[in-house]
Amino acid sequence: MDQEKQRRLRALPAVHEVISRLEYEAEFSPFLANRRQLPRITRGVRQVLQKARENVNREFTDSFDEFESSLWTWLKNQLLQVLNHPETSLRRVINATGVVLHTNCGRALLAPEVARFVAEQAERYSNLELNIETGERGSRYVHVEALLCHLTGAEGAMVVNNNAAAVLLMMNTFAQGKDVIVSRGELVEVGGSFRIPEVLKAGGANLVEVGTTNKTWLRDYEAAIRPETALFLKVHTSNYRVEGFTHSVSGAELVELGEKRGLPVMEDLGSGSFFDGASLGFPLEPTIEQTVKVGLSLVTFSGDKLLGGPQAGIIVGKKMFIERLRANQMTRALRVDKLTLAALEGTLRLYENGELEDIPVWRMLSLPLDTLKLAASELVAALQSNQAIFVELKEDVSRVGGGAWPTVSLPTWVCAIRPKQGNVIELEKFLRLGPVAILTRIHKEWALVDVRTLLSGDVEDIVRRLEEWAR
Repeated sequence: MDQEKQRRLRALPAVHEVISRLEYEAEFSPFLANRRQLPRITRGVRQVLQKARENVNREFTDSFDEFESSLWTWLKNQLLQVLNHPETSLRRVINATGVVLHTNCGRALLAPEVARFVAEQAERYSNLELNIETGERGSRYVHVEALLCHLTGAEGAMVVNNNAAAVLLMMNTFAQGKDVIVSRGELVEVGGSFRIPEVLKAGGANLVEVGTTNKTWLRDYEAAIRPETALFLKVHTSNYRVEGFTHSVSGAELVELGEKRGLPVMEDLGSGSFFDGASLGFPLEPTIEQTVKVGLSLVTFSGDKLLGGPQAGIIVGKKMFIERLRANQMTRALRVDKLTLAALEGTLRLYENGELEDIPVWRMLSLPLDTLKLAASELVAALQSNQAIFVELKEDVSRVGGGAWPTVSLPTWVCAIRPKQGNVIELEKFLRLGPVAILTRIHKEWALVDVRTLLSGDVEDIVRRLEEWAR
């Protein structure tokens, strides 16, 4: 068997031999016509030959003659697949899962007018750190600070690259080598196994846990205070719920205790929102404005979740605390660039102007059931002529995602697809590995396309890809 593998490996052509033969293959003419494409073609050939070597090193059932006769056709087909895919690593994905804030797909989508504003800032110089009136150097934070203060009622605001960084910066600034008191029921783990205790430790703080998983009382916080205590930290459990026999201490109660004992109170609000969602039937959640009004020293939240903006860690609160954060040398390492600030400013302007319907996250979350049913019905109708699949209109549920409202199921309508040949796992993989990756949700023997998260042009691409399945 080893000799047979060696024989097959020796039969594989060299890179330059493959490229030479491609000149006689018409389907490769568009790629070879542009000599600047040669490095890309060379990388593609190397990639395909490596795949061929890996296949040879697995078990094989065909004879050597069969292997040799089909080798060139296989190499060409594999190379065409490689060259026809976009070379960039970041690619467009069709999110047909119904998860609005899909962490793996980039979470919140920017509003179209915000995306245009970001593109404008990207291709031109801007006054990022320039005070145009004086001609002197300015602060990058002024572009969003006034907006954030206006929308939240806070005295000051600043932005870092994500919410974990915001918490890290707070700990490093106010609690390095000191105690931070947190309820055991709030020691959350967020996506990618990042945990609040580890973030506090990285910031130099000593975690002091109080209470139990399901019940923490104000007396627990007070009993834990000692000379080394730096602050109280509340963490909003936005990605899970503890229900039943529970009790937690409100921010207002902690602020009152903090004022009595001379300790600041800070809160990680997680998926912070300017809109409470109650009018849409969502469970009551504290808005950022309501949280700030309680009198907390600092509040942090994400920019790319319910806010509907770019990835960012937003910090709002009392001016004296914000100024100390800005003076920390770590702030420079965690600061955001002009594109993040442009995306955040553009999104905040929509809130300021009351244009909530223009923010994709809230538009998707508020879609009427009748609208969803009509869209799903139209997709089903468009696929009825496809002889390779069964399609049905089904009721299902969407998810908010992004660690927000974890217990909420959003009623929706889906186009359910089942292959007549093969199985749903093969179909899901076929859709995912197309020129545009189409992500579906599998339920039993069906691949579900939830229209809630589809965008303009997605339906046409889904129909086109399923036509390729039928060939």
